[in-house]
Amino acid sequence: MLSARSLFTEILDNDESFRLFCSIAASGEAQGGWENGRIAALVPETQRHLAPKVARHGADEDKHGRIFMALLSKRGLEAAPIPDDTDYTMILEGLGIGLAHEKLRRDEPLTERDVLAYLAHSRVTEQRAAEEMALLSKVAGDRPDLGRAVTMISRDEDNHLAYCHEELLRLARSGHGRTIHALLRESAMAEIKVYRDVGLAVMSRMARILGWSRARYTLIALGIHGRYAYERLGGWRRMVRLRMPERRDALGTGPAGAAPEFA
Repeated sequence: MLSARSLFTEILDNDESFRLFCSIAASGEAQGGWENGRIAALVPETQRHLAPKVARHGADEDKHGRIFMALLSKRGLEAAPIPDDTDYTMILEGLGIGLAHEKLRRDEPLTERDVLAYLAHSRVTEQRAAEEMALLSKVAGDRPDLGRAVTMISRDEDNHLAYCHEELLRLARSGHGRTIHALLRESAMAEIKVYRDVGLAVMSRMARILGWSRARYTLIALGIHGRYAYERLGGWRRMVRLRMPERRDALGTGPAGAAPEFA
């Protein structure tokens, strides 16, 4: 029977598919760490109070990248090259979602609209990350080799999502509501398509590594297309709603700390 647990178990138990999975995850987290670090350095004076939280967000992402690399090292594996069509972060950037790396490399302060674009993009992508890590925690949280790592990362992603909600609501109250709504919708509609395309690209490689039959891969691909259809028809709305989180000031509670050892 094909289930999320059986699919993840198959991927995580094979060294080569595990290597690709962790390498893609580590690369995306490292990119997120760099982006947030640059944004923290460049936020405009009117939003300087955000800088420590953005820096904490970046430190968390960088920590996650180190955790995935540590998991590879524990299995005696090195990082795999990241195929361009599986690079979720850079594909979104290429579509103009979030802040371009070219802008972040300049030593020029960002504008308030840049901050709105960053937070809207983060709110959408952190929704996806929180959901993905919650699923991974559910299916792999009891594994002695992965459970502690995925539980920790899942908790951090929940905090990142809470922070985005809180800061966007604050900015909406200060008169940016219409712009925020437009940016959230644009980000969500782009993200669901990229998520589908990247999912298909990743799973086609997993199929080759794991020797899946055409019927098995077709069933998985149909599931990915089905999820996209659901999100295109209305599921995307969950990614743009704003509500005050139960945990307030989720990123204002101190530094991220070092990545733990998973020996």
